[in-house]
Amino acid sequence: MKFYSTNNKDLRVSFKEAVFNSMPLDKGLYMPEVIPQLPTDFIDHIEKYSLTEIAYEVASALLKDEIRAEDLKALVAEAANFNAPAVALDDHTFVLELFHGPSLAFKDFGARFMSRVMGYFLKDGEQLLDVLVATSGDTGGAVALGFLGVPNTRVTILYPKGKVSPIQEQQLTTLGQNIRAIEIDGTFDDCQALVKAAFADEELNKKFRLTSANSINISRLIPQTFYYFNAYAQLKRKGIKDVVFSVPSGNFGNIGAGLLAYKMGLPVKQFIAATNVNDTVPRFLETGVYETKPSVQTYANAMDVGAPSNWVRIMDLFGGDTETLKKVVTAYRYNDEETLAGIKTIDEKYNYITCPHTAIAYLAADKYRNETDFEGGIVFLSTAHSCKFPDIFPAELAAKIEIPTSVKELEGRTKQADELGVDFEGFKKWLESKN
Repeated sequence: MKFYSTNNKDLRVSFKEAVFNSMPLDKGLYMPEVIPQLPTDFIDHIEKYSLTEIAYEVASALLKDEIRAEDLKALVAEAANFNAPAVALDDHTFVLELFHGPSLAFKDFGARFMSRVMGYFLKDGEQLLDVLVATSGDTGGAVALGFLGVPNTRVTILYPKGKVSPIQEQQLTTLGQNIRAIEIDGTFDDCQALVKAAFADEELNKKFRLTSANSINISRLIPQTFYYFNAYAQLKRKGIKDVVFSVPSGNFGNIGAGLLAYKMGLPVKQFIAATNVNDTVPRFLETGVYETKPSVQTYANAMDVGAPSNWVRIMDLFGGDTETLKKVVTAYRYNDEETLAGIKTIDEKYNYITCPHTAIAYLAADKYRNETDFEGGIVFLSTAHSCKFPDIFPAELAAKIEIPTSVKELEGRTKQADELGVDFEGFKKWLESKN
């Protein structure tokens, strides 16, 4: 399988090159040259397969020529070694818990898979691999824990000052070893712009072997398809075949993976892009005009993205056909007040505590149910453990949240992070000085 740039389909590279280069010099994003169709027999009997078996089938369809079968099986089994249960709240409403990995966020799927893929391809004696990542909250922690101690790698995490939760910041800044953190006096979009500028800088690329751990990296996108297929399998075991997914959406990598799964043969009725007030995509679907804007800080900080990078991948999957896309993707937006009300509603109705991102996905799922005659199963994705957002919960709800042992172990650790502004030259000098 070769991978092309969304800006130039004649530019074809191997999976290995796409992973390590992360983003083509033409500033497009890598996509598989062919979207493989999974066998009908596999889809028809998917309920018989485990998560790791499903993950291998999907990964093999995309990468069978790039990684030996036995190595790919072992890699997938190690990367996806935690559960992703679709918990029934009622007969037709399910919450897909994606926070059972080491960083308590859905991004563990992508980060663990990517770190193991890079470790597989890295050879002894090769130039040190510098992994750059911008985070609005959960990506950084997942990448940090995914790459911690991986030989011949060094991770630099950029995060917006004052815009991540205390637990998220602890995950970013207290690990040490091969993990470095920079606190940027700006927004997530500023962090993302610095990372992209570094990849486009010829001088830096001559000095460093740069790659990205953000969802712009194709090896982050592929493993996120696994849990969509697995969720469908879980519902099918309950006799439910018509499925809708409601996805908290910020940089649009998560729903992009779902749409890739759809294109590979997953029989999904509809995807719901659930956003906060950073509503670039909902506005586009309503007006046909794609207009980015500076991100606004909200309680759902991982979704505070004004210029979602992965939207170009989604448009590419649909050949730029907006009308066809709109038949598959619906979008709703919610503000902080509505988000808090949603958290309260879920607790009162189901005795279930959600993070703000998950609450937004629930609100969108509930609205879709009320606006349509859909009678199948609606799965809303829970992308992070509620303990990562302690400041937004009233005392009575906060008291119900069980704090995982891994979070308690972070308490008291010393923060290690440098502070920078949003200018690229300052970031470039920092990288060069730390070589």
